[in-house]
Amino acid sequence: TVEYLFCNDEFFFLELNPRLQVEHPVTEMITGVNLPAAQLNVAMGIPLQHIADIRTLYGREPYSSGDIDFDNEEQRPPQGHCIAARITAEN
Repeated sequence: TVEYLFCNDEFFFLELNPRLQVEHPVTEMITGVNLPAAQLNVAMGIPLQHIADIRTLYGREPYSSGDIDFDNEEQRPPQGHCIAARITAEN
């Protein structure tokens, strides 16, 4: 998860968290990718192109084989809209 602050028409980097945040269902909702399952597959050494949800995201049959050129191939568009917001105020 990458967090930014938007102020006066500018974005400012806040933090990068290399773990799933509580907002991960937002990404799952619009991509159809089960993030915890995908992370476990990667941790077990399974290449991204062999993970069914990732194949589907790139318009492939989920259990087919074949390489995916992640640098040049388009993902399918997000399905729907979903926003998670956290507003904090500090004194």
